[in-house]
Amino acid sequence: MLPLAERLRPKNLDEYVGQSHLVGSGSVLREMIESGKLSSFILWGPPGVGKTTLAKIIANQQKRAFFTLSAISSGVKDVREVIDKAKRIHDLQGGVFKSTNNLSPILFIDEIHRFSKAQQDSLLGAVESGIITLIGATTENPSFEVITPLLSRCQVYVLKSLDKADLEALVQRALTCDEYLKKLSIEVKETESLFRFSGGDARKLLNIIELVINAGKTVIDNETVTKLLQENPLAYDKDGEMHYDIISAFIKSIRGSDPDAAIYWLARMVEAGEDPKFIARRLVILASEDIGLANPNAMLVANACFDTLTKIGWPEGRIPLAMATIYLATSQKSNSAYLAIDNALQTVQQTGNLPVPLHLRNAPTKLMKDLGYGQDYKYAHDFANHFVKQQFMPDQLQDTHFWQPQGSAQEQKMAEWMQFLWGKKDEK
Repeated sequence: MLPLAERLRPKNLDEYVGQSHLVGSGSVLREMIESGKLSSFILWGPPGVGKTTLAKIIANQQKRAFFTLSAISSGVKDVREVIDKAKRIHDLQGGVFKSTNNLSPILFIDEIHRFSKAQQDSLLGAVESGIITLIGATTENPSFEVITPLLSRCQVYVLKSLDKADLEALVQRALTCDEYLKKLSIEVKETESLFRFSGGDARKLLNIIELVINAGKTVIDNETVTKLLQENPLAYDKDGEMHYDIISAFIKSIRGSDPDAAIYWLARMVEAGEDPKFIARRLVILASEDIGLANPNAMLVANACFDTLTKIGWPEGRIPLAMATIYLATSQKSNSAYLAIDNALQTVQQTGNLPVPLHLRNAPTKLMKDLGYGQDYKYAHDFANHFVKQQFMPDQLQDTHFWQPQGSAQEQKMAEWMQFLWGKKDEK
């Protein structure tokens, strides 16, 4: 008999549990699926949340040829073989492939983040021309693991761990829809342990239920589940929900200037076997986002930690991670740079391509000089304090401020210097 998780695999969107933000009524993926106009995309989320199932439902509903590759066991040769098969399907159908062709076969690649650059490169032409519609699945951030040319050809959709309501719905579906379980009169008395151990993973939830049933139990409660699993309730699944919860607690403890809590959460990740580079990468992000101009040395420390970690390896790498964690937690905090760039991006999106003032433009040709390019530009180093007042913003944005200094001593010094130069006060 097939495992319960496989027996209960949804065959259509109405049976699919969770991810209502993507497949619920009026959502982006549901509308794409129902319209038949499917473009390539990548599904990013933790294990057991329905990435593979969703890909199969799409292929089934749109009646497309469906090819599956696993990045763990497949190479460039396998990719090319699938592309050749897709081309032969095209030849049988007739017509010319276009990027909007609704009949192109689906190529589903599980663990696409494990594909090498060469393997990902081999997909580009087929995805671009519409020979295949790519659906990738990954548990890792595509921004770090998928090459930019391929990422630019795919939309990324984020899947979430199943919440309590989703898990409850899944339990009910298992007990009422599975032909084998319906005969056993199973009683669910408590779900706290069941849901905690599953960690938002549908596959893990169903596997636990099956474990209880195979042990001859017909009552599901906290004691039964805990005893059968024989696991520490504080166990850490670095591919599941606990992974995201603990890294979140780690970052928020540093942001909140609590070095003891930050070290505790670091120890939890180290003990669980978390990827040290993942931790170091998050420290670099935090140094720029949460400490920023309050202590620019934080970025140097975080980068030095990352560099040292790659040089000395493990387990000694835990020491620079601890040093960087404590340094960042005890540093003054400022997110003024983070807010400044987001404010500027919002303005750019609203105002479009405003012209560069003539005196700031480059003038490499006589014609450009005759048109006034570069005219009246003042070279700052020719003036006292290497500064001279002139307009640097587009005409429509004069007197616009994106950076607002916060309360750190470092930023107050910067603000005072700007006030001295410009003779005006930056208002919060």
